[in-house]
Amino acid sequence: MKTEMDMEKMVKELHKVVKFKETTVVGDLVLVVVETPLSCLYGLVRGFERDQEKQDEWWRISLHLLALPPEEVTWILRPAQFTGQEIFTMGGDKRYIKAVDLGPPPVPERSDDDLDGKGKRPGLRLVK
Repeated sequence: MKTEMDMEKMVKELHKVVKFKETTVVGDLVLVVVETPLSCLYGLVRGFERDQEKQDEWWRISLHLLALPPEEVTWILRPAQFTGQEIFTMGGDKRYIKAVDLGPPPVPERSDDDLDGKGKRPGLRLVK
């Protein structure tokens, strides 16, 4: 029985459980999917620099890969590649990169039921 998942299926499944952004900017957390071995890791976008040696629109994207140990890499990619519009290859292995939408932190909803008997909200308190 085949238990390996192909890249395309993995990316499709990730889009069901992870909220992604359409753009990628400095400071973004990106999800990086690697084909061999099929795995996912996070990276922090540290910078972009236009690759002047190429005629088309290619960018040097600097990432801190959040692996053990953390690793700094610079990859030369097109915008469609670093914004998750396409799966691409590096060194013969497929890769996929897309920025994760962390969004604003959720604001908990409060109701009168959250109050203790003295009209105060329960939570942390200073004990001396």
